[in-house]
Amino acid sequence: GKINEHFKKNKTTINLKYIDPTYMIRAIPSNASDNVYCTLLAHSVVHGAMAGYTGFTVGQVNGRHCYIPFYRITEKQNKVSITDRMWARLLSSTNQPSFLSKQDVDDAKVEDERTAKLLDGSPSQPQGRR
Repeated sequence: GKINEHFKKNKTTINLKYIDPTYMIRAIPSNASDNVYCTLLAHSVVHGAMAGYTGFTVGQVNGRHCYIPFYRITEKQNKVSITDRMWARLLSSTNQPSFLSKQDVDDAKVEDERTAKLLDGSPSQPQGRR
């Protein structure tokens, strides 16, 4: 594809392999906590279905297990902050490597700061002292 063409144009030899990330996730054995959580999710789904609910999934919201309508999950896109501690914890707990460069992290920090300013209503331009 385009990646091979790019390196061929720059006269650089590469050996490109695509590894589907789902294989990396499946390669990690589950632990007791994973098993308990999956059982809890399965029981919750069955209870919801037996109660007559449809078009929902189950999950935690603010630490409480609840039924979540599909439309709530798909109504907007959630952006993962790669500079956040939760992302680092996920990578660490699943033994996944980070393929981010320093430039990727720096760009993400700038984007996170810009988004935070928009969310808290701060002006986009710094104001002088009064």
